Amino acid sequence: MKREAGAGLAILLAGLAALGPFCIDTYLPSFPEIGASLNASPLAVQQTLTAYMLPYAIMALWHGAISDALGRRLVILFTLALFAAVSLGAAFATSIEQLWLLRGAQGLLAGAGAVIGRAIVRDLFDGPQAQRLISHVAMTFAIAPAIAPIIGGWLHTWFGWRSVFVFLAGLATLLWFCSQRWLPETLPEEKRQPLHPSYLAKAYWQVLTSPSFLAVSLAVGLNFVGFFVYILSAPVFMLQHLGVSERGFFWLFGPAMAGLMLGSWISARFAGRRSPAAAVRRGYALMGSAAVANLLISGMLPPALPWSVAPIFVYTLGMSLTMPSLTLAGLDLFSDRRGLASSCQTFLQSLCSTLVAGILAPLLWDTPLHLALGMAGLLAGGAACTGLHAWLCHRKTASS
Repeated sequence: MKREAGAGLAILLAGLAALGPFCIDTYLPSFPEIGASLNASPLAVQQTLTAYMLPYAIMALWHGAISDALGRRLVILFTLALFAAVSLGAAFATSIEQLWLLRGAQGLLAGAGAVIGRAIVRDLFDGPQAQRLISHVAMTFAIAPAIAPIIGGWLHTWFGWRSVFVFLAGLATLLWFCSQRWLPETLPEEKRQPLHPSYLAKAYWQVLTSPSFLAVSLAVGLNFVGFFVYILSAPVFMLQHLGVSERGFFWLFGPAMAGLMLGSWISARFAGRRSPAAAVRRGYALMGSAAVANLLISGMLPPALPWSVAPIFVYTLGMSLTMPSLTLAGLDLFSDRRGLASSCQTFLQSLCSTLVAGILAPLLWDTPLHLALGMAGLLAGGAACTGLHAWLCHRKTASS
């Protein structure tokens, strides 16, 4: 029965977690038209990503804590309903400032499914079962970023950029009905935590000052943005450097998400058969190989398909091998506050993405070589954080 529930739950949790990537990736092909329609510069349109991601990171701190107090199901249903309304409003924006504001509101709401979903997994499962379910969620979730820009490109071609936000409103509405019908409440009332300011301040301080938690959470975040910098730079990388059309974004998203799906499948298959540390080592070996190959290709060959995107497949394959083990390692440090810990994880990882979106991506997207250097540098930071987490855990075990 648990296996059946896990399979169905994985699909629903993946759909909830996919709302965030859909909110980022679906409208990327429309950047030039948005600028022309709203009389905005390319940089101003790019900042709609920052306007979304900074509130996403800040609110990620609260989704889990609120769900620890009110229950998982209620918070997800409430945020989905508001997200649908805000997305519909974005379809009628008449200035770039209005779009910034509405994108910020989307960011406040879109992360609830991803944050609370991880807490739901740990409410229900432990050990290899939890790793397997998170891997299944990641495998199903990986489909979303692959198809989002394709859907966005066709919507852009057929109906214009505003139709993308109508689509997002419809997607949130569909997820609301599915959650209303099939999402269980996994946190009983006797296990809920208060929302008292003093309790929250103490809890957040304890989590966010834990060196081991910070290290493992930042490791996941830096590994991810090593790939995500290409997603954020996709309008320049794909349209200008590689010369594809608005409907050709699959050349980037397809290999990337294929790597994520394959890595998640491998992670789920070997959960319980291989140690989490072994999965992390193999993942970093793959990511490191991809980063080196990317540097060589970008430095020695002209930008072109398929070689300019081939290393991204290998990178996301390795990344998806490391992610379940590192994520669970962070949550397991605070088993009595899983919702709050998941919020803090998402906050730190989203903060990495926000800084890359607002500062690093515009500095790197002028050449493919600069993007490759960015990937390598961010991966090096993630590997250093993983090493620090392992050292801290070893020291704690040795001293106890």
